[in-house]
Amino acid sequence: MSDARPAVAIRPATRTDVPALGRLAALLVRSHHELDPRRFIPATPRTEQGYGAYLASQLDEPDVFVLVAERAGAVVGYTYAALEGPDYMSLRGPAGVLHDIVVDPEHRGGGVGRMLLDATLATLASRGAPRVVLSTAERNAAAQRLFERAGFRRTMIEMTREAEDDAPP
Repeated sequence: MSDARPAVAIRPATRTDVPALGRLAALLVRSHHELDPRRFIPATPRTEQGYGAYLASQLDEPDVFVLVAERAGAVVGYTYAALEGPDYMSLRGPAGVLHDIVVDPEHRGGGVGRMLLDATLATLASRGAPRVVLSTAERNAAAQRLFERAGFRRTMIEMTREAEDDAPP
């Protein structure tokens, strides 16, 4: 039986996509906060507009790539990635950095995330990225499976300690 949903197209984001980018970015913020409210910031009434405006500011940057997944004229997901030089704080050389990947929950489970990821990896490779790095929430098992299936391996573990926590013994 075939999927009755329209096909998904992956393309570079445009200024007309900014409201959808903001909506999806706020979803990303909310979902991370739900996973670990002590580590991740909560969404506010301004998150959608603010994050959307930030992504809009990145659209003309030559080493930044915002791709969208579009289905039946609606943006259902996006990635935000950049080519970056050496980063001594991260102890790595030049890399493509995948900052965001998000798919609307109503469109998950059908390969949209993998299509976005593959298109982003191809874009970064075409621009000479020798590697691609990303971070994912510890409790986001679905994202980790997606990344592992695409060939990513674990290289760092972020650990967080809140200032109000008791001092270690």
